[in-house]
Amino acid sequence: MSSIEHALVPGTFDPITFGHIDVVRRASRLFPRVTVAVAESLGKNGVGTVFTLDERVEMASRALSDIDNVSVLPFTGLLVDFAREQHAGAVVKGLRAMTDFEYELQQAELNYRLDAELESIYVMSSPQYGYLSSSVVRQIASFGGDVSDFVPACVVGALRDRFR
Repeated sequence: MSSIEHALVPGTFDPITFGHIDVVRRASRLFPRVTVAVAESLGKNGVGTVFTLDERVEMASRALSDIDNVSVLPFTGLLVDFAREQHAGAVVKGLRAMTDFEYELQQAELNYRLDAELESIYVMSSPQYGYLSSSVVRQIASFGGDVSDFVPACVVGALRDRFR
């Protein structure tokens, strides 16, 4: 059995949170090379994203710049196609709750049907981030709340500018 040299950590990252960063750091300890795959996600939850794809890539790149074996790339289309293009053998996702598990199980089963060679690997959310989601951060920021405990400084500023 060969080892996996390259893993993807996919998501919309609208915006990237400390919970996302925790998952990426943990993936970076498991794999020699990790790519954070920022999805275009034009129709997530029936609405578009707050930040453009380029803005989300920039924020993620800044937030993860201290991790040597991590790069950040945008992608459109199917994750399995992007994984093939990048020669990635695994997808790493974080799980916070049972609702995450149900959604991620469905995604893993679909990805397996599309590419049985692509492994799906899950890490449990660190306890301090189990409640954290991009949508909660956006909601708090939209009402002028302080989100500095949830996201890096570069994201705090971007949210402040977006919701002025």
